[in-house]
Order: sequence, then structure tokens, then C-alpha cells
Amino acid sequence: MIDFNQPDRYTLSIRLSTDGFSFAIHPDEGGEDVLFRTFHVNPQHSMAANVKEFLAETDTLKHAFRQTNILIHTSRYTPVPFELYEDDQTELLFYQNLPKQNNEIILCNILSKSNIAILFSIDKLTHQLLSDHFPKARFFASISPTIEYLTLRSRKNGNSRAEVFAILHQKSLDLLAFKNQKLVLANSFKASNMNDKCYYLLNLWKQLNLDQQQDVLYVDSKQPKQDLMKSLALYLQNIIFINPRTEFTETATSRIEGISSDILCLISCE
Repeated sequence: MIDFNQPDRYTLSIRLSTDGFSFAIHPDEGGEDVLFRTFHVNPQHSMAANVKEFLAETDTLKHAFRQTNILIHTSRYTPVPFELYEDDQTELLFYQNLPKQNNEIILCNILSKSNIAILFSIDKLTHQLLSDHFPKARFFASISPTIEYLTLRSRKNGNSRAEVFAILHQKSLDLLAFKNQKLVLANSFKASNMNDKCYYLLNLWKQLNLDQQQDVLYVDSKQPKQDLMKSLALYLQNIIFINPRTEFTETATSRIEGISSDILCLISCE
């Protein structure tokens, strides 16, 4: 049970996605008192309109937690090697790789373990609403903690084979590839059906000239395993499904049904 009389003992992690919003409240020192909630979004409304409703209807978020993290699940991000990144070139670097959109701001996450910067966008009104409500919040592209966690994981495993991580969401797919324990590709695609997701995944295998028998595919998906195996087993031999409960050392947060792996990655990397 969360003790809301002592909110400064807890961290609030909010995840915003077109698939829906969610948040987790967890104690900084560890423990079993964890709260997780989801919030349905109206796809006909803008992100800012959904965020405004979310903040107005969720009284739990009015407490002054020690730390607030806001994860934005988006495909509008680009990785930049840290040695090439300069603060005053953030927008220039971002728009070299992505088309410009109106009414957005570009933010940056520095990934010290991966030695890269992730540049990502969020619309200005959404950012303003969240900043007003959570003045000290930290903003992350949801791919950022995932990259940090998987970089450490790849180094720890010391696998000489290439590793590909596919994170399947309801309407999108995140793909990360590592060779020799180094990130070589990070990309996200809008894809609602399994055929499209498998197309992007197998195209990556071809693009990076990976070995269909030796290199490893790790899958993080809440969709039935048999659906994906039916589509991929003809082409790839080493397919491993990630179990959050064992992957994140059986913590109270990892046992929560439906919690996204990027929140777990963020908590693990703290």
C-alpha cells in the first residue's frame, strides 16, 4: 500500500503513448508497495487534450513525489554519437534525420552507458501541460532507458553473436540491434498487424546481413507467442521471448501485469 502521507519516499514514472497512458509509483529504497494504473486515451483527440484529461481525472498525480519521470513513446527520435553532439545543434541534427513538424520542441537524453544522445520531439502544448503540473519532471523518449538497459545486458552477456531486440507494441515496433556489445541500429515503426511487424524485423536481418542460424532475436511482446513464431520460425532459428519477471530479477514492479518494459528499464538503470 502506497503511503501518500510520505510521497517523498516514492518515484512516479508516467508513460505516454497513443496506445494509452500508464503510471507506476514505486519506493526509492525498494519494497512491495507499488502502484500501477492505466488510462484509456481517445484516439480522436490530440495528445495534449488526452494529457489534460489524464491530469485532471487522476488525483493520485497531485502528490509531490520525490522524483517524476515522464516517458514519451514515440518514433520521432534519432540517436547521435555523443562525440558528435553539441547542444546548440540539437534541432539541426534532429531535422537532418526527421521531417519538420510545427509546434514541437526537441529534447535530448544523454545515455552515458551507451555513449550516445537520443534526440526526440514532443508537442509544445503537451510539454507545457506536463511541465506546469510537474515542474521538476525529467522527460525521456521511452527508447532511451531501453537502450541503456540493453547495452548493459549485451555487455554482461558478452555474446559474440549479433543480438536483435524486438519490442512489440499494439500499434508499433521498436527494433534494437547490437554487434560486439555495441548498438548498431535503433529504429521504430508504426505497424498494427503481425505481418507488417515481421516484415520490418526480417528486413533488418537482411539490412545488417545477420546470420539466420546463429544470431539471436529477443522478443518482448504481450501478444501470443505462437502468432509470432508461426511467422518467423521459418526464417530464424534462435528466437527467445523475454520474461519481465526473470529479466528484472523478480521485483515487485516486474510482477505487475501489463507494465511496459521501458518503465522497468528506467527503474533498473536508476
